[in-house]
Amino acid sequence: MNTTRNTFKKEERLKSRKLIQNIFSKNETVKAYPLRLLWIEREQDDNDYPVLFSLSVPKRKFKKAVHRNWLRRRIREAYRLNKADLYKALEGDNRKFAFMVIYTSTEAMSYQEIERAMRKILKRFRQSIEEKHSSI
Repeated sequence: MNTTRNTFKKEERLKSRKLIQNIFSKNETVKAYPLRLLWIEREQDDNDYPVLFSLSVPKRKFKKAVHRNWLRRRIREAYRLNKADLYKALEGDNRKFAFMVIYTSTEAMSYQEIERAMRKILKRFRQSIEEKHSSI
C-alpha cells in the first residue's frame, strides 16, 4: 500500500451493503457544512487500507443525475487529496474504519468550500477517535 501518492483505489471504496447499514444504525457523526461524515470502526479484515470510503448526494435535493455526479466528483477529489494526513494519523493504530460522507446542502457549493469542509470533518474525526482512544 502506497500512501504517499494521492490515489483512490477500488479497494478503498465502501461497497458492502451490510457495512453501510451498520454505519447508519451506529450513527457516529461529524459535521462540517455542507458535509456530514458517518463512520464506524470495522473488524480486521484482509483489506490493507485503514479507511473504506463511500459518499451520497441525495436525489431529493438534486433531481438531475448530472448535478449529483458533479458533486460526487468534487467530494471524492477533496477526500483523495486530503486522506494522506488521515492515513498518517492512523498509521500506528491497528483500527480500521468505514466512512459514509453525505452532502447536506440544497445548492451546489464550489470545490474550495467542499474541500475546506472535507479537511474540517477529517480533522474532527481524528480528534473524536483520539478522545475515544484516550478515555479507554
